[in-house]
Amino acid sequence: MLAAAMPLSAQQPPPRESRSAEEMASALVARMNVDEKLPQLLNTAPAIPRLGVPRYNWWTESLHGALGTIPTTNFAEPIGLAATFDDALVQRVAAAISKEVRGLHALARRTGRTGRIGTGLNTWSPNINIFRDPRWGRGQETYGEDPFLAARMGVAYVRGMQGTHPGWIDVVATPKHYAVHSGPESTRHHANVYVSRRDLEDTYLPAFRAAIVEGGAGSIMCAYNRVDGLPACASDLLLDDVLREAWSFKGYVVSDCDAVKDIRANHHFAPDAATAVAAAMRAGVDNECSGATLTDTDGLAEPYREALQRGLLTMADIDRALVRLFAARYRTGDLPGLRPLSTDSASPEDVGAPAHAELALEAAEKSLVLLKNDGLLPLRADARIAVVGPLGDATRVLRGNYSSPQSAPPISVFEGLRRAMPDAQVRHVPYGVSHTDGDPVPTSALRTPDGEPGLLARYYNAAKAPPARFAPGELDTWIRDTGFEPAPVVTRVERDVNSRSLDLAQVRDVHRVEWTGYLVPPESGTYRLGIAGFNGEMRFDGEPFVDLSKASWNSLPTMKTVQLEGGRRYPITVTTQARILTGIGMVWKRVSETPEADLRAAAADSDVLVAVVGLTSDLEAEEAPIEVPGFKGGDRTSLDLLPDQQGFLEAAKATGKPLVVVLMNGSPVNLAWAKRHADAIVEAWYPGQSGGLAVGNVLAGHVNPGGRLPLTFYRSVEDLPPFGDYDMRGRTYRYFEGTPVYPFGHGLSYTRFDYAPLQVQPHAGGASEGLVVTTEVRNSGDRAGDEVAQLYLDFPDTEGLPRIALRGFRRVHLAPGERRTLRFELDPRDLSAVDAAGQRQVMPGRYRVFVGSGQPGAGVAGRDAAFAIDRLRPVAR
Repeated sequence: MLAAAMPLSAQQPPPRESRSAEEMASALVARMNVDEKLPQLLNTAPAIPRLGVPRYNWWTESLHGALGTIPTTNFAEPIGLAATFDDALVQRVAAAISKEVRGLHALARRTGRTGRIGTGLNTWSPNINIFRDPRWGRGQETYGEDPFLAARMGVAYVRGMQGTHPGWIDVVATPKHYAVHSGPESTRHHANVYVSRRDLEDTYLPAFRAAIVEGGAGSIMCAYNRVDGLPACASDLLLDDVLREAWSFKGYVVSDCDAVKDIRANHHFAPDAATAVAAAMRAGVDNECSGATLTDTDGLAEPYREALQRGLLTMADIDRALVRLFAARYRTGDLPGLRPLSTDSASPEDVGAPAHAELALEAAEKSLVLLKNDGLLPLRADARIAVVGPLGDATRVLRGNYSSPQSAPPISVFEGLRRAMPDAQVRHVPYGVSHTDGDPVPTSALRTPDGEPGLLARYYNAAKAPPARFAPGELDTWIRDTGFEPAPVVTRVERDVNSRSLDLAQVRDVHRVEWTGYLVPPESGTYRLGIAGFNGEMRFDGEPFVDLSKASWNSLPTMKTVQLEGGRRYPITVTTQARILTGIGMVWKRVSETPEADLRAAAADSDVLVAVVGLTSDLEAEEAPIEVPGFKGGDRTSLDLLPDQQGFLEAAKATGKPLVVVLMNGSPVNLAWAKRHADAIVEAWYPGQSGGLAVGNVLAGHVNPGGRLPLTFYRSVEDLPPFGDYDMRGRTYRYFEGTPVYPFGHGLSYTRFDYAPLQVQPHAGGASEGLVVTTEVRNSGDRAGDEVAQLYLDFPDTEGLPRIALRGFRRVHLAPGERRTLRFELDPRDLSAVDAAGQRQVMPGRYRVFVGSGQPGAGVAGRDAAFAIDRLRPVAR
């Protein structure tokens, strides 16, 4: 009885190497009763006070930066990280993010908010789905279209996130979405994806295998869709035969949010909720993410209780899942006994560290791809530069999706050029109204009632403490009946309108926030002004202005056009109710009523036009309720730029001034016109908090661009098979038979590189057992720069095999005249291909290997060589 009342930390024996995380988890689970066990299967795991177990929320995101209540570091979107072709860099980025995730967990322990999203020591990243079709709105989250590149980047991310200690894990990485999942967004909850055995093994599984087998990922997330008739979260093939048997996975499986519900509600694979959870758990799902946890809905564990009562599940099934989950919590130090507690090894001060900001700038610079340069770049140091286009001064676009609205102050391209080129005359020319509008209003344009920078924020708690759980649909009624306290529990100055509070221990999960002060525009003109997010209201200049009460998740910002006088103080009030979940921000955009006339006037007084155009992650997005030209439901219906942007580029060209096109986007855009008419093109992706400075440094020549495209840039969706068809024929550089605008692997430099002839050395047991390819690369230009040496295999002429396939890459920095020997070791898996039956093997026949600056046949520097394999060699799944 005494032991049962003691906290877990007091009962825990001292760490011993022989006492594994699984042993400690088994001992803990054995002491739980059924009422304590079942709620632990959901993503919001309640505390078990008698055992000293704190509450825990498994929902944590850190795709390219931690998401927290205090400013975190925002790195380039994963598609941009893939463009670096630098897996060592990606590992460093992930390690920095991991440290910030642990810092946020330490903050949550300090404030008692560990049950909320973003406070756990696991993360639902990386997204290593193959970006097979440019229409997919979430392709920006991935590492591109090639399985080999995605595998290397995925392994790097997992290792950086989890750390390298053999017995501990810093933050558990969760590769997602397993498997065969890449749009359309509109069908993801009910799609039945049929895929050939060859495509499954050759395209859709390799990155996941690498993340598990090589990276050692401690978790994996199963997808919404069905694969060949079986829901991915109830698939014995995926979760048992492949994951646990072939790959020997020992970690835990989490469902995508509401994927277990989809088994019943959308796939109709199970007749009721109890059967659905049983199907998922018996297939191998250990932790269910439910969207209803966002509103603290009660009763979510009841289907598991019913499944037990009906004999659909056994207690052994429940215990097996719980041991896997608690073993992970021991490994991360969330529970004591195996390693130092997370609060002893991390601090909130680690979040947004200066060294992380430096790394974010490095990653952004390395992600930039120079697609075209007719000699205009680098720009003259004293050039007169007009920054034009809708994204020239934009900051929201830098962040991409799945990123915190709070980071270091973002640097636009306009501001980045001003910093990078202090001797130049850099001016910004406002654009017209656009679907891409909506940047956070900066602190510099906000004043509190007392005249300080920022706004005065008042937090009002619910009039009584909310219950731990609400009956389904009860939350809104409870808030209406309960109301809020008349006096604020916290009053403080905040730098902008943003969803905060997890750093405030005294603020309840249900509360009201009011920001008051003044908007002070820096200059007179036409502005679009409003708020973004959901569940908020804004008053402007004493009048009601915007109401988001009917706005849905992932909507575009709600904005109105107003005339503002520079330096004038306009009273503003923004309010929101935090109903467990919250999300709001105040946004604006300076626009022109005569953009093309302003463009012509600026061009007359400029040496060069830098047009910043592209997309935003609000248009290409996750299941977004948006339908504008070229976009529907989060996916794209066209590869063209928005019509207003294309017309604007043509008007810019018509001025006769040299034109640099800077593209910001997460997916391929038809650049056929720009390829013909622009003087230079820079692909910038969504480059993170310092992205504008990275662009400025490249245009100024302070940084020599070295990124390469991780995607094929097609001309039109008409060149592609139907979006919902997962057959790889006709897709990606490996199977596309047409001529792209820009090919996978393409990227230019301000210098030149040459390659020596290849040396190919087979393994002692023959080429089928592996070989070594050696060459020398030389910087033959007059600038230092990065070269990305890419190794491609051309397979024997066999029906269904890829045209070519990437099997190696090295990013190297070379001074002018410097030479470097490159050595690529190819093992049987690297040399293998997949036959029609789905068997991976090294096939006999004649091969060619190419090493160079891009794909063979693309007119780039490189060398090739032939070799033969004389016998078949099977390769393990």
